[in-house]
Amino acid sequence: MENQLKKQRNSFTSSIGFVLAAAGSAVGLGNIWRFPYLAAKDGGGLFLFVYLILALTFGFALLITEVAIGRKTQESPLTAYKKINSRWGFLGIFSFVVPFIIYPYYCVIGGWVMKYMFTYLAFQGPAAVQDGFFGGFITAQWQPILYAAIFAILCFVIVYKGVEHGIERYSKILMPILAVIVVFIAVYSLFIKHTDADGVTRTGLQGAAIYFIPDFSGLTVQKLFTVVLDAMGQLFYSLSIAMGIMVAYGSYMKKDVNLGKSINQIEIFDTGIALLAGMMIIPAVFAFSGKDAMSAGPGLMFITLPKVFDSLGKFGDFIGLIFFVMVMFAALTSAVSILEAITSSMMDKFKWSRKKSVLVMAGTTFVLSIIVCLGYNVFYFDLKLPNGSVGQILDIFDYASNNILMPIVGFLTCILIGWVAKPKTVIEEVTLNGEKFGRKTLYVIMIKFVAPVLLFVILLTGFGVFQ
Repeated sequence: MENQLKKQRNSFTSSIGFVLAAAGSAVGLGNIWRFPYLAAKDGGGLFLFVYLILALTFGFALLITEVAIGRKTQESPLTAYKKINSRWGFLGIFSFVVPFIIYPYYCVIGGWVMKYMFTYLAFQGPAAVQDGFFGGFITAQWQPILYAAIFAILCFVIVYKGVEHGIERYSKILMPILAVIVVFIAVYSLFIKHTDADGVTRTGLQGAAIYFIPDFSGLTVQKLFTVVLDAMGQLFYSLSIAMGIMVAYGSYMKKDVNLGKSINQIEIFDTGIALLAGMMIIPAVFAFSGKDAMSAGPGLMFITLPKVFDSLGKFGDFIGLIFFVMVMFAALTSAVSILEAITSSMMDKFKWSRKKSVLVMAGTTFVLSIIVCLGYNVFYFDLKLPNGSVGQILDIFDYASNNILMPIVGFLTCILIGWVAKPKTVIEEVTLNGEKFGRKTLYVIMIKFVAPVLLFVILLTGFGVFQ
């Protein structure tokens, strides 16, 4: 029976299909609305340098581990860890809970993106910059639910169609278009010029200099520690680590595909898009509002950037439209991977069909999406979080998953592979067909010693120990 199930398991038809799907998962809202903000806040080129080093070491170790676990076990996150070690099934539960918490609020934010995309599509760009447009929309009772439902239905359809005909096919279409749009807007941002009310003229090129040139002014050990923590936190968003996604996608990877080479390609694609996202946003925001106007999250995407587009005149409506189309594609490919992680978990755990699994998961999580939407009106309250910030239901979901559960999953994965099952578990899978493991020594050091310490520090930060 088990062999039959393995034979029936869907798989990506090619290594490029896997790479584009995995990159599509990794290139999400975190790259677009968080990466540029952190780069501007943390000394521009200084943050980029730290981020690149961590991506090639810390990020690489966790990414290749999760993909290897998936391919080795041919199981989804909920059941894969138990196959590595029978006593570690509990880690699969954590790995399932993370995407189950993230998916409902990701659909809500996807709905916000869709609202703005339709606004620009209807040539209503100037309306998007009116005071209270964003706040009025998210606090409305029914409209956010409607847009979240449309976004969730799109994700449902893609996951329902399966790995080959759904996820892989749409990734091959959406990811190249997304890359072209990002490059176009990034290049355009460099040539923006603006003179403010005080007669000060700023250019996109000056903004790019702030982004790329390291700023060491006022650098202390504590500030450098903050930069490292920010970069590590961003890697979770940027590489889809500790969400169960890469375990699920790894389980669909054919045994004859060069695993190490595919991981390198994901790193290059994802880091490239993240760097371009900064180049797309920082020069434009700097030209119109100066260095201190950069914010993160919804404020940047739904309030600051529409004002930048509006100041470009009629052409700004076009830039606004293609920007939100690009964000829509990024959000969709990420959300699909999150839904797939929990759907595949149901298929492997309960031996359900894909149809039943995706119906149950999409239905259950949409109930939570409605609760998240109502958190801005009917269920509105403010809760102070351990890191000092104040949030509503969406922020609580985000905080629990990103600041607490993901570091726990990452930390325990390092303990399992570094010390219990030993690094050879992953090394054997990477070199399965006689391929070389280019960063093998680095990998062993990272997974056994460095990564667990860094992840433990991130977890302590999540609990408010370092502020």
